Amino acid sequence: MSAVGYPFSAIVGLADLRLALLLNAVSPAIGGVLVRGEKGTAKSTMVRALAALLPEVDVVAGCRFACDPAQPDPACPDGPHEASAPYETRRARLVELPVGATEDRLVGSLDLERALTEGVKAYEPGLLAAAHRGVLYVDEVNLLHDHLVDLLLDAAAMGICHVEREGVSVRHAARFLLVGTMNPEEGELRPQLLDRFGLTVEVRASRDPGERAEVVRRRLAYEADPAGFAARWREADEELARRIADARALLPRVELPDTELERIARVCAAFEVDGLRADLVTARAAIALAAWHGRDRVTADDVRQAALLALPHRRRRNPFDAPGLDPETLDEALGEPDPDPEPPAGGPGGQDGDRAEGSADHSADHSAEQGADHGAEQGAAPPPGPGAAEQAPVKPGEPFRARLLSVPGVGSGRAGRRSRAETSYGRTVRARRPVQPVTRLHLTGTLRAAAPHQVARGRAPGGGLVLRREDLREAVREGREGNLVLFVVDASGSMGARQRMRAVKGAVLSLLLDAYQRRDKVGLVTFRGSGAEIVLQPTSSVDVAAARLETLPTGGRTPLAAGLLTAHKVLYHEHLRDPRRRPLLVVVTDGRATHGPDPVGEARRAARLLAARRVAGVVVDCETGPVRLGLAQRLAADLGALALRLDELAADALAGLVRGIKDPRDSRRAA
Repeated sequence: MSAVGYPFSAIVGLADLRLALLLNAVSPAIGGVLVRGEKGTAKSTMVRALAALLPEVDVVAGCRFACDPAQPDPACPDGPHEASAPYETRRARLVELPVGATEDRLVGSLDLERALTEGVKAYEPGLLAAAHRGVLYVDEVNLLHDHLVDLLLDAAAMGICHVEREGVSVRHAARFLLVGTMNPEEGELRPQLLDRFGLTVEVRASRDPGERAEVVRRRLAYEADPAGFAARWREADEELARRIADARALLPRVELPDTELERIARVCAAFEVDGLRADLVTARAAIALAAWHGRDRVTADDVRQAALLALPHRRRRNPFDAPGLDPETLDEALGEPDPDPEPPAGGPGGQDGDRAEGSADHSADHSAEQGADHGAEQGAAPPPGPGAAEQAPVKPGEPFRARLLSVPGVGSGRAGRRSRAETSYGRTVRARRPVQPVTRLHLTGTLRAAAPHQVARGRAPGGGLVLRREDLREAVREGREGNLVLFVVDASGSMGARQRMRAVKGAVLSLLLDAYQRRDKVGLVTFRGSGAEIVLQPTSSVDVAAARLETLPTGGRTPLAAGLLTAHKVLYHEHLRDPRRRPLLVVVTDGRATHGPDPVGEARRAARLLAARRVAGVVVDCETGPVRLGLAQRLAADLGALALRLDELAADALAGLVRGIKDPRDSRRAA
């Protein structure tokens, strides 16, 4: 579709996306655009439309790296190019990087067999070379392997792609407009990678029926007559392309006054962004904005608009923080007065009233917690059924740094940071015969395989080593993989003491944060009342799991067997979808089983069913009080799993002092 033929009002944030893309077209040094939004919001349509508006480029004829004939790359693998080399003019390319791409497909690969046996440095360019002086589009960038995203962003920042293979080095220019799209529901990017994108935009579909109908109307018109639709908007598209070219020409002459530069620094400091990349990106975006509007001097309005595009994604401190900027803080940092000051403290609804109300709530909660703890520790059975005994959701305790829980053995799943696995990167552990063309040569293994045959092959004294294809050995590398971490959380009445449930939720939240950092998939199963529920199907979106955990209600009996059987079903279906991703089962319970004709026997049979599948597991024992029944340890034995107390989940030496983990009455009894 046309870049201007799309009804922008139908997608909230689409006008900002259009502006962000245009600013990067004017100044690629900004660092690209990350587009966050739900599926079906025209993200891909906008990117493809932009590529058609970029000015045409002159390239050296026959150069696979799109060298500029006016300034050819002196290190071009196809060079050196003479000043009088013929050239051709073509459109800027739009190169798409698929989610399943390999490192060799991204940066290119060397033919190691020819390099060793023929002495020829044969290099096949990758997608970064194809995108030089064009657009590199990465759909679902949050699903790419982390090491690929690192390579991609390093090339985008430096404008150079380096390829190193067993002592053979190739370097070529790689300057492109980087655009990544993602659906936050499928998982977040790490904060370090978020920071490498220059600008970010949030988009979502409008809920207005008239605007949605207009989108459908224009899409149907495009499908019925693509050429006619394009002709209808051709003049507007050409005008947009002219504005991009004019802004590019004006860009070197735009002045950034010291007052506006100080304003940019003040805004970045006010939002406590890490490092100085935010300041640089905001300054470059403000300069590009001035050029886009035909001005040769940056204004305060340019700084404000640039900050709204450059800073929201740099505010995230962990995966549970929502990106965004506080308008009041932005106005204050920009030096603008607050149009709606807060009412003075002490009045109706003021600070004093809130404090009094909060104090009353705290007293009521404290009394309720004491009663709930007392009932739970005395073993009083809650009323049957989830509805009768349901309690209000308890907020999680403060998260802490969790200890590493891993799956034993060596896997071969997707790259991550949890369990040992054979990966495409990491430390080399051994050599083996290749099963496909060699890309990771094990040099020592190759020499060792060839050495016994040198006399038979007629090697002359002092001559070079005689190698054959069958001598080649590839390196087996060991790194870390991401796992499927399935949480099975007991939400029954025996877990319902507010202080204990707060500690349990805080512990699970800590494990979720750990799963995010280790690039795992997570799922959440809870059981209470008369059955179990899959609260969250396995996903890479850890923040969604955290949100479901926070609103988790408690109460009712303890159908432990139902929780374990539901976990078995989830793991079975996930194995069919992704057999290489190994699971880690985390059961959070006090071990009591109180629902069913034979609750304990059913729970033990369900546990042994999981053990028969050799599912690696951890049982987190939530039992507190002076008298402990040891039911969670017995469950761990049936599962063949590791048993840990809540206070053993923290990674540091002060694990037992994690807030809320121990029963507060224990210290009083000890005293």
